[in-house]
Amino acid sequence: MATTIDPKSTKIGWVGTGVMGRWMCQHIMDLGYSATIYNRTQAKAQPLLDDGASWADSPSEVAAASDVIFSIVGFPPDVREVYLGDNGILKGTKSGSIIVDMTTTEPSLAQEIYEAANPQGVSSIDAPVSGGDVGAREARLSIMVGGDGDAVETVMPLFEAMGKNIVHQGGAGAGQHTKMCNQITIAGTMAGVCEALLYGYKAGLDLETMLSSISGGAAACWSLDNLAPRILQRNFDPGFFVEHFIKDMGIALDEAKKMNLSLPGLALVHQLYLAVQAQGHGRLGTQALMLALEQMSSTELS
Repeated sequence: MATTIDPKSTKIGWVGTGVMGRWMCQHIMDLGYSATIYNRTQAKAQPLLDDGASWADSPSEVAAASDVIFSIVGFPPDVREVYLGDNGILKGTKSGSIIVDMTTTEPSLAQEIYEAANPQGVSSIDAPVSGGDVGAREARLSIMVGGDGDAVETVMPLFEAMGKNIVHQGGAGAGQHTKMCNQITIAGTMAGVCEALLYGYKAGLDLETMLSSISGGAAACWSLDNLAPRILQRNFDPGFFVEHFIKDMGIALDEAKKMNLSLPGLALVHQLYLAVQAQGHGRLGTQALMLALEQMSSTELS
């Protein structure tokens, strides 16, 4: 039977208060939970501190003060350091704690953290998300969950504060494998969205009018609804960083290689995004793929 959590008795920890983590933690605090937080740059955590969160000087201090500890950071080495490093979360957890990594990272690393946590009496969940900055801010994330059923059931009310589509996919690492499927789909979709806009522009179409048609048909998707309008506004601010998407695609390609799978579409889009990064746009949003395609075709939407 899963343990019950409530705002009066359960203390929340949060590591990583960036573009998405700041809002995800905020939604849990809005339920009445107290939170202890850590971020490499303290200034990015200031809105949460202003709202009553407590500051810790390391992930291990966050864990020592908390019953359920969440993280969402950047890259697999960051996850490894946050959980398994000298000042990592597993240095501060107590038996009965639950740790939840919401970073998109390697499935094998999620399994490694699970195996390190288990002997300590700590439950480990991998729960990567999709929905970008908008989904995080509006609590509409899709959350893909891997881990033991009891632990997942326990933290479900907290997931429900952050997202609308929460699915337990299986054991440790299953959430990360599901996120790879998500990123593979998005990779092809983003290429299609950008190429459709370029084609429509060269054909002399009014792009907003064109989008009003195709977004209501079989081409309908999140990227058309949320990122195509940003491209038309020349808004390449990050909801999700190009460099993080490159990381995700690299993980998927590595996992595919282990399974003897060929994913040529993903490999092509990965190369296109490497071109975006080479142009100096790694810290822009994934819709910045348009910048590389514009350069290749000597065409700029106006």
